[in-house]
Amino acid sequence: MTPDAIINTLKTLVDADKVRTDAESLNTWGKDWTKHFEPAPLAIVFPKSAEQVQALVRFANEQKLALVPSGGRTGLSAAAVAANGEIVVSFDYMNQITEFNEFDRTVVCQPGVVTAQLQQFAEDKGLYYPVDFASAGSSQIGGNIGTNAGGIKVIRYGMTRNWVAGLKVVTGTGELLELNKDLIKNATGYDLRQLFIGAEGTLGFVVEATMKLERAPRNLTAMVLGTPDFDSIMPVLHAFQNRIDLTAFEFFSDKAMAKIMGRGDVPAPFETDCAFYALLEFEALNEDVANDALATFEHCVEQGWVLDGVMSQSEQQLQNLWKLREFISETISHWTPYKNDISVTVGKVPAFLHDIDAIVAEHYPDFEIVWFGHIGDGNLHLNILKPEALSKDEFFSRCASVNKWVFEIVQKYNGSISAEHGVGMTKRDYLSYSRSEAEIAVMKSIKQVFDPNGIMNPGKIFP
Repeated sequence: MTPDAIINTLKTLVDADKVRTDAESLNTWGKDWTKHFEPAPLAIVFPKSAEQVQALVRFANEQKLALVPSGGRTGLSAAAVAANGEIVVSFDYMNQITEFNEFDRTVVCQPGVVTAQLQQFAEDKGLYYPVDFASAGSSQIGGNIGTNAGGIKVIRYGMTRNWVAGLKVVTGTGELLELNKDLIKNATGYDLRQLFIGAEGTLGFVVEATMKLERAPRNLTAMVLGTPDFDSIMPVLHAFQNRIDLTAFEFFSDKAMAKIMGRGDVPAPFETDCAFYALLEFEALNEDVANDALATFEHCVEQGWVLDGVMSQSEQQLQNLWKLREFISETISHWTPYKNDISVTVGKVPAFLHDIDAIVAEHYPDFEIVWFGHIGDGNLHLNILKPEALSKDEFFSRCASVNKWVFEIVQKYNGSISAEHGVGMTKRDYLSYSRSEAEIAVMKSIKQVFDPNGIMNPGKIFP
């Protein structure tokens, strides 16, 4: 079929006004937050039901057309980029919360429900949806499931997969599967639900998800602690974990702090300049917990692990302390950062970070490095900022060499080249650093079962 004939057919499968081909729409919905690829989709379609998604997938099978799922487009692996004439399937109009079960504490969501929308719904019911990150105001549940999103609360609540009670998915053949049916206990063979979580839309598209909720945390309290060096952060983590149940433990470097302070809209936590900072959060359920936190802080100061610190005394101060961490990504985006989202087991973090720092400092002394991340679960964000004198193409080309060295270190420590942003196109050529040849072969076999014609987000995860 000609492109015009394809577009005309698409208009019969969804509402005619839900197919866009104008340049602005192609650019907006054809990419995510990555800056490595130029979007070049054929069209953007906006289905409003699972049936319309099925019709789109069946048509794509008949014509061997590639489909790319699009959610909030906040990913950093180019999993939602359409760079080769694909049809983008946006779930913006499938954005309703359709059911709430107070006994099971579950919510049935369409894939286009924004993360913050679900969080607010839970709050209105006196409950809590704990998967949280800086892009919660625009990311969508379908995309969170596709990348198994993590965020700032993983140390206490786990990843997105821990909160998915059931899924409805349209496979690469257009078949609708209902997976797990929201059961807590279900020992009836393979849990296919888990295959689709983290699959980045390469096996099929999520058209409905039942998400679990939790009791709301009470009196959340944060502390920001300044340390003289990175090696001091891990003893601080261990000291607090031995006495308090943490809901978060984040870290960031002095360079990240300097960028945030340069914005001028977040107050400094204290006057002491420190090499690294830890942000930890806990429920101060009673006075004993708060006293334990202060006693642990004093112990860390006595040991020389902490130079200064502050504990929130109000909701506003809690939010301001969190802004120190959550504003980092947006702030450094002005420097066109080359980002790596990597992880190892928590105990290996210090040696792992030192190895990477040494490699980058030796080979690229002119590159500014900004470290931050979810250190309580072993997830580090390495950000290399583009020097003003370098073009974007030259900068990314030089960073490709850094990637290889960084991923060799990841492999040395049995870590992951992508902790929470997926593989997409930016990490697909490096997958072997985290997965064995046998694993990759099995993954490709699974894709062949669910997507025999290779139309579902092709070129992502695998070349």
